[in-house]
Amino acid sequence: MESIDDQKLKEILIAAKELFWKYGFKRVTIEEVCREANVSKMTFYKHFKNKMELVKYILNHITDNANKKYRLIMDSDIPFSDKIKKTIDLKLEASQDISNEFYNDYVRHADPEMIAFLQEKRNEFLGTILKDYADAQKKGEIRKDLKPEFILYFLNQMQELIKDEQLEKMYDNPQDIIMEFTNFFFYGILPR
Repeated sequence: MESIDDQKLKEILIAAKELFWKYGFKRVTIEEVCREANVSKMTFYKHFKNKMELVKYILNHITDNANKKYRLIMDSDIPFSDKIKKTIDLKLEASQDISNEFYNDYVRHADPEMIAFLQEKRNEFLGTILKDYADAQKKGEIRKDLKPEFILYFLNQMQELIKDEQLEKMYDNPQDIIMEFTNFFFYGILPR
């Protein structure tokens, strides 16, 4: 049976994610989260020290779920090309409903604490990807002449390019940019 505290925490997380995805996490206040979740500020502070802790908790939860789904894909007994397609679908699913405001807070205008947090999460995941791609390369599923370290470097550079305001103006929403990079990375400029 679920406790009242667990239910209150769920309400906070649901309300916060909805507000953050819509307005960005910098603009949303703890008061707004509490009002939307129908909880008191005392209940909020029982679970989180501050708004940044809440943001990190939500992002941790999202990345942990995405990593589990990624692992299931990579451990499945399907051809590597199908794994890539499923990975792209996973990336699209993860970027759904992200507003430009959240995207800007998350990518372009993050404070040093958030940048360090995001870098740590990205490095963990990129290490996993590098290992998976090196294994795929050994099996002949990725070109032998491609250095896995280049893949890692390229993925890091893509992360920096996403911050470019001129690039952002070319697209209607963050999902389009993310998917353009993802498709370009996996398929290049040639038709599939």
